[in-house]
Amino acid sequence: MRSSKTAEEWLRRMQSVCFSPMAMINAWADGTKPWSFPEVYEECQQVALLRMRLLPYIYSAFAKYYLEGIPPFLSLHLLPGFQSDEEIKSAYMMGESILVAPMFAGEQRRKVKLPNANWYDFYTGKFVGNNETTTVSPGLDKIPLFVKDGGIIPLAPPMYNTSEIKKDIPLEVRHYGKSAGTFLLYDDDGETFDYEKGIFSLRELRVFVDDKGKLVGRISELKSGLPWSYGEVGWRFMGE
Repeated sequence: MRSSKTAEEWLRRMQSVCFSPMAMINAWADGTKPWSFPEVYEECQQVALLRMRLLPYIYSAFAKYYLEGIPPFLSLHLLPGFQSDEEIKSAYMMGESILVAPMFAGEQRRKVKLPNANWYDFYTGKFVGNNETTTVSPGLDKIPLFVKDGGIIPLAPPMYNTSEIKKDIPLEVRHYGKSAGTFLLYDDDGETFDYEKGIFSLRELRVFVDDKGKLVGRISELKSGLPWSYGEVGWRFMGE
């Protein structure tokens, strides 16, 4: 992203780029900075921090690309059930569970075609729809995000750069909807190419329904000697 004519356009560009594979601000091109529009500075900061919070999820998605060849960002054209470009205009999957539907300058609302599954609002956990077209009006401060039923989203604390990722940082694990789900959380030392030698961790985050009908979260054991950045794991069930 680079120059914008208005604060609204700058914020919408900021939101879109923070939910792109590579988030980069070309400030060298014209001097525009995230704080160049003071009236949306806080909103720009919040979406940047949200991307940083999502690094465990995004990093795991890129690891899956490396290990299995599954793209971390996926066009909805590759999913079944869509009949026209207009239905899925500018929307896409980030990782296996998050559907992103960017807003553009001048838009107060937009239509989103939801794939065949139950989908929940990322921010609130509220049910949105299943295999239908819905209209959303998120306000200027949010980019529309939807999570598939059973989706598990690991979140780090807010941070300004990856140097703040140290040992034993707390991990918030959100689960959306009512269905059981799993997620393979990837981690390595974050500095070297030792992952090419197999020195990395893959731990399963799993949510299941117990015999009382309650959702329960578990994380698999860490293999001795492998890198791991996280400490206490807190589970948050967004569909409850």
